[in-house]
Amino acid sequence: MKLLPDIKSIWFWLIFILVIGGATGAGYLWWWQSEVHYPREIVKHAEALHERIISVDGHISIPMDFNTEDTEANKDGPYQFDLVKAASGRLSGAVLAMHSWPALENGPNAPHRPTPGFVEETRHQLETRYKIVTNIVRDYPNQVGIAYSPEDFRRLYDENKFAIVLGLTNAYPFGNDISEIDRWVARGVRIFGFSFIGNNDWADSSRPLGFFNDIPNALDGLSETGKQAVTRLNDLGVVIDVSHMTYEGIKDVTELTRAPIIASHSSVRGLFDTAPNFSDKELLMIKNTGGVLHISSNSRHLRPLHEKTVAKINALRKKYNLAPFKDPLRALAPASEPATAIWPEEKFGEYMDAQYTILGQEPENSIDEFVDAIDYAVAKMGIDHVGIGSDFNDGGGLIGWRDVSDTRNVTMELIERGYSDTDIEKLWGSNFLRVWKQVQAQALPANSQSE
Repeated sequence: MKLLPDIKSIWFWLIFILVIGGATGAGYLWWWQSEVHYPREIVKHAEALHERIISVDGHISIPMDFNTEDTEANKDGPYQFDLVKAASGRLSGAVLAMHSWPALENGPNAPHRPTPGFVEETRHQLETRYKIVTNIVRDYPNQVGIAYSPEDFRRLYDENKFAIVLGLTNAYPFGNDISEIDRWVARGVRIFGFSFIGNNDWADSSRPLGFFNDIPNALDGLSETGKQAVTRLNDLGVVIDVSHMTYEGIKDVTELTRAPIIASHSSVRGLFDTAPNFSDKELLMIKNTGGVLHISSNSRHLRPLHEKTVAKINALRKKYNLAPFKDPLRALAPASEPATAIWPEEKFGEYMDAQYTILGQEPENSIDEFVDAIDYAVAKMGIDHVGIGSDFNDGGGLIGWRDVSDTRNVTMELIERGYSDTDIEKLWGSNFLRVWKQVQAQALPANSQSE
């Protein structure tokens, strides 16, 4: 009995692999290195599809040190998005979100409650992220450009350049100054989100911060400033983003807007009943404007916590004299707990660190569960009203879709589930571009941002 192959056999197979690899080696290497595996015909189908469709990620956050030394945008760096990963994944463009918030973890002796300096800090964050994005375009003009309209986006795609759409998330740094809308739109912003973590003067957040003494639904939706902002954004042809808003806030927006809206990175309560996920009613509100819900890959919003994680968090809560949580938000976001409003900052810091350590042990979500959320949204809203927004660099990422280089894995899962090429093209970008075009078409002529 021959237990080991002879030398001739070994050489034969090595030569065979090398010859075959000359034609398809790169594809097979990628296939073997991937965390998820699909039949070769699905891999080829997805690869071919991404060579001819426009694909748009509805929400990628910008780290404060992106495009600096060792994080250059044209290098395969440590973050989930860069131009190398985008080219590898055949992602055509993305809404790069310039978010800001009074980050309680920042600075020495954190965590902190708000101080007058928090507003200046959020303004600094916005300015820094704006400079980062505009510097990327300055530094790599042959690879990337800013799209100010859907037509710009398609032009950049035709020029084989990555298309950046400027998004702004959180009106906190603006106080009640609605003129800030005009200033940022003049600087290129085309997607505007009122809310993020914690309430602001325009709208309540779906994640109010008990540690900051936020009151849930303090405004019962939009303030007068927020209502004026809806009209002004419509007039300017800017897409309104309702991710992180409350039910009451979304209701106000949908009653006031005369143009479609989006949620750039959210998920569905039908699969996991927690904020900032949206209920079926909210899905229909967005649909009825003609808008689009972009499903996020944020693992903490795709399925309920594992029983072991729940038990550990409740044991921690007992240690701090808190009752077992009923609202999952209390488990996912320690700062949402109202009782922390009266805690010393040091005590809250210890509690927060312990809870995030437990959450860090939660089993990862998979690409299957992400596409389950897409399936649910499509069933409730229809294929014309669903998109994809990874939330990379701010919580997004899961098994099979770690970063933008894995973009085609999402497409493979969609193909395997029976979505047509036309359906996938809608999910990956044509729905978003259709909404954007409609929003700009309904702007007041003197204020149109389509040029």
